[in-house]
Amino acid sequence: MSDWLLSLEGTPAGHDLAFWLAMAAAVLHALFGALQKGRHDPWLSRAAIDASYGLIAAPVALFVVPWPEPRLWPIFLGMFMIHAVYKLLQAAAYDRGAYTVVYPVVRGTGPLVTVALAGVIFGEHFAPLQWLGVACLSGGILGLAAWNLTHVTAGRDTMLTALGLAGLTGLMVAAYTTYDAWGIRQSSDPFTFPAWFFMIDSLLMPALTYRRWSRLGVSGVIPLLRRGLIGALVAFASFGGIMLATRLDKVGEAAVLRETSTVFAALIGWLVLGERSGRMQVALMAVIAGGAVLVEWGGR
Repeated sequence: MSDWLLSLEGTPAGHDLAFWLAMAAAVLHALFGALQKGRHDPWLSRAAIDASYGLIAAPVALFVVPWPEPRLWPIFLGMFMIHAVYKLLQAAAYDRGAYTVVYPVVRGTGPLVTVALAGVIFGEHFAPLQWLGVACLSGGILGLAAWNLTHVTAGRDTMLTALGLAGLTGLMVAAYTTYDAWGIRQSSDPFTFPAWFFMIDSLLMPALTYRRWSRLGVSGVIPLLRRGLIGALVAFASFGGIMLATRLDKVGEAAVLRETSTVFAALIGWLVLGERSGRMQVALMAVIAGGAVLVEWGGR
């Protein structure tokens, strides 16, 4: 599998596979966000997910994939720190604001920064049509957040704080997307970095939320453990998929396509969380989807 994946790097077939991995990651990332934001404490939800994917990833990292090269250990440390800041900011934002407001701000802030960082670090260049697509996508996402903000009634006293935290979280999304793309390219085997990423990344949230767990009874723990297992499987496909996409093809394109998750998040908010969508939201989601089409089409 590793040799086959490596043979696709920089090829048209690799570009196509990266596209589908990024789009799958978009759907799954929206589901991942909804799992964290659902009816449970978002800190405990994230801890349950992290613990689950850490336990699943550990035997794979230790006994299946090739052992990391020495140069990867400081990269793993940097990865852990960046993702730690991201998760703390995201949990705090979800704690204070409505999902349909917070999530679009997080996802809308990142694409422009990610594309800029990819240009500096990886020498990637976007065609003018692709830049138009990025502008449409980011503008549509932030417009969706603004529209939702005017119609949300619950938690308005903490919404300003939530928006600030969401903006900072978006910057961390750009940081970890670029850093992880660089990290996976330093690994000889493309599956070594994701396996160790999940094992190492799982350590923080369960430790931070130990006191919260101790206050739950059995009836409260079991639903969270179920949510954690589902979230772990979603995380493997979402985060792991986008890492592989950034190794196969352009980091900026994969990152932008992943942000169509906002469209799927709106659908989840409507169908699952009971947060209704109006005509303006549908129009903005069409702008987001159109932006993604321009990014993909303009790069061919």
